[in-house]
Amino acid sequence: MSAHHVIATYVIETSLPLQHAAEVLAGEQSTGTFVRVQRESDDVRARFAAQVESLQEIPLTGASPLPGAVGDPSGRRRAVLRLRFPLDNFGPSLPNLLAAVAGNLFEIKELAAVRLIDLDLPPAFGERYQGPRFGVAGTRRLMGATDGAMIGTIIKPSIGLTPAELAEVVGELADAGIDFIKDDELQGNGPSSPLSERVAAVMPVLHRHADRTGRMPMYAFNITDDIDRLEANHDLVVAAGGTCVMACVNLVGLAGLHFLSTHTAVPIHGHRTMFGAIGRSEQVGIGFRAWQKIARLSGADHLHTNGISNKFYETDDEVLDSIAAVREPLLGIAPTVPVLSSGQWGGLAHATYRAVGTTDLLVLAGGGIHGHPDGAAAGVSSMRDAWASAARGESVHDAVERSDALRRATEVFGPVRA
Repeated sequence: MSAHHVIATYVIETSLPLQHAAEVLAGEQSTGTFVRVQRESDDVRARFAAQVESLQEIPLTGASPLPGAVGDPSGRRRAVLRLRFPLDNFGPSLPNLLAAVAGNLFEIKELAAVRLIDLDLPPAFGERYQGPRFGVAGTRRLMGATDGAMIGTIIKPSIGLTPAELAEVVGELADAGIDFIKDDELQGNGPSSPLSERVAAVMPVLHRHADRTGRMPMYAFNITDDIDRLEANHDLVVAAGGTCVMACVNLVGLAGLHFLSTHTAVPIHGHRTMFGAIGRSEQVGIGFRAWQKIARLSGADHLHTNGISNKFYETDDEVLDSIAAVREPLLGIAPTVPVLSSGQWGGLAHATYRAVGTTDLLVLAGGGIHGHPDGAAAGVSSMRDAWASAARGESVHDAVERSDALRRATEVFGPVRA
């Protein structure tokens, strides 16, 4: 990897010759012309024009072309395109990087589909962006979870509880041995349950639990807001003794997340809400592998990856690739914690562990804990028992036999996945 270039990888479709479409994209996203203009010298092109690194044709899918695409749709071809962008065009700046690698290109009519799927970034980005301040090790230390999967939950109902009711639920979860609790992405700073009142209600409960047990679960308060409110929201949580804040990455933006990361005294739980708007289509948008790199560099200590057998659109293979991507080393920054969520329960532990081979995961179960037939405490036990069993290498059958809580969970959620 050159220290002077970024390599952006795309999947493109076009009804025009592949090489021509690739060169149109490269020109639009660098020197910015489709014909030579005054002062566009050979030297300017050599130094600043994006160059086609490679172009490999792949089978066409059945998707329709994007609106406005030119050419005969019956002649479409598909390819993996790698473009080399000079770092001098934008410097080690994530917002300006995205202007180049994911800017106007989605609007180019020569392309019937275009999706950014990966980024190879030079060391300059790791030198400018510190990445996670806490990561896996800091998160485990603050929640007192030295080994095993970190078990967490989301407060349900996500909106509607008063701060006093929220505090009561938190107390029950803390007594059940939960590692982590978070606000839902829908619970921000609304008038029915303001952030300040949630903090004032929840933190005394957690402190009393810590005084009794010597261990305090981590609570991620959702501080998502306008950028000029992030610092004050963070300080409110930390002043009360909180150990985590949550920010919705796509809503505060990369610049907002990075701003928060330069100030934070606690881990940042990075929620990926709205990712589907940019990542779901195979024809247009940004794939998770590319997106997670910029989110991690911007400072996300935890990052949602979804989980297997989820309630959303991603296949198990896509989820497992997302988990693997977040765990891959990146420019020397601290490891981010993959956060598994969406439809998770104890019965998925063995299949997940077999696929990923690690317990350096934060596994969130909403209904999988709160919907347990014997209550939330039994839901936590079912999750803990299942993940511990999986890590010990036991069979699914043995896990169900040994854990009443897991066996009871199967009565509601179905059979355990082998």
